[in-house]
Amino acid sequence: MASTVRTRFAPSPTGFLHIGGARTALFAWAYARRHGGRFILRIEDTDVARSTPEAVQAILDGMQWLGLEADEGPFYQMQRMDRYKEVIRQMLAAGTAYHCYTSREELDALRAEQEARKEKPRYDGRWRPEPGKTLPVPPAGVQPVVRFCNPIEGVVAWDDQVKGRIEIANAELDDFIIARADGTPTYNFCVVVDDWDMGITHVIRGDDHVNNTPRQINVLRALGAEVPQYAHLSMILGDDGTKLSKRHGAVSVMQYDEDGYLAEAVVNYLARLGWSHGDDEIFSREQFVEWFDLDHITPSAAQFNTEKLNWLNAHYLKQADNARLAAEVANRLARRGVNPEAGPALEAVVALYKERVGNLNELADAVELFVAEVHPAPEVLAQHLTDAAKAALASLRGRLAEVAWDKAAINQAIKDTMAEHGLKMPQVAIPLRVALLGVPQTPSIDAVVEVLGREAVLHRLDRYL
Repeated sequence: MASTVRTRFAPSPTGFLHIGGARTALFAWAYARRHGGRFILRIEDTDVARSTPEAVQAILDGMQWLGLEADEGPFYQMQRMDRYKEVIRQMLAAGTAYHCYTSREELDALRAEQEARKEKPRYDGRWRPEPGKTLPVPPAGVQPVVRFCNPIEGVVAWDDQVKGRIEIANAELDDFIIARADGTPTYNFCVVVDDWDMGITHVIRGDDHVNNTPRQINVLRALGAEVPQYAHLSMILGDDGTKLSKRHGAVSVMQYDEDGYLAEAVVNYLARLGWSHGDDEIFSREQFVEWFDLDHITPSAAQFNTEKLNWLNAHYLKQADNARLAAEVANRLARRGVNPEAGPALEAVVALYKERVGNLNELADAVELFVAEVHPAPEVLAQHLTDAAKAALASLRGRLAEVAWDKAAINQAIKDTMAEHGLKMPQVAIPLRVALLGVPQTPSIDAVVEVLGREAVLHRLDRYL
């Protein structure tokens, strides 16, 4: 095997980068990083009808957001057609592939006969060249497909790094098509040539590919190529225990960005989906790379747990740098049409709230109250801004116009107002919150007043007084 570990992530651009694909990419990336190897990105865009430039961009955006930088690529299969056709010519010349002229109708009839006999439907090798066998004359005007001469005897076996030893009898596999009648190569063939040309040493991919592996190994052997190690990751189930799908909410990885998750929380969460390092739940990307191996990937399906992801996200929000969070929030506010510059410094507001929210959108909701006009619901105003409350707020306004602008002085002004009107803290603080931010619950009121700034506080109080 080549001395340098070389892994690849090879999505088909027929949709977004989803969670299952992102986990595959993360594991392949981490394995290459752990062993000082190379991580290759390959776009398998041979399904021309379904591949779109938008989907390619969505994959690249998702990889960038997760911080999974490729060392080589992206390579596009559509740009490698000449190479595939060259290898097919070599295989035809070597006798490891052959032309097959069986029509669609003949194949349908063959399948019907086999099903009637309760046999597994498969191509019967009628055009396969064999010693002593006379082949029919090729029909005029028919473009043949190219089929691979699959071995008839023995088994294909490999030690899967996740699932253990897997053996498939060659008698179970038929001579599958490697080039269609129009000359375009098929998926299973392109993958083999790519893995060979790119020197891939470890193929880490979803277990929906297990059935492709024996065919791919046989073609690699026919080409005299090194067979990589395979690691097939089990599927991810939704919170409800069924296969993860669109109805489980987030389809695209970028939806998690939209929903206010931090990339490092998603990476940490994905790392724990089917892999573990003892009981460690929270770890950095660097720590993950240092620990990652294929031995601790569980062969059973991993179950997605939104609560766990939310818990991790809240943890990372608390740890995050205020300046970075302020920038994230500013972007979100701007997308809502709210001017993030229209109020106090966002870093100061973020510092008040980041331990109280679960995601960036909730953080943006909180910050918006500081930078945009707030319009409390009439029932909230009626409940909290009573005549007694307004009288207390009027006295407080007078004090706030004069005091030194720091938390201690603001706190004292509130206490003096309570004493003057014979009120308890909530009887002053809650109406003040409603007048300033339109909501009855906020962080410590003296901190809120300090961050909002004297001018904004007096202006907002004056609307109700």
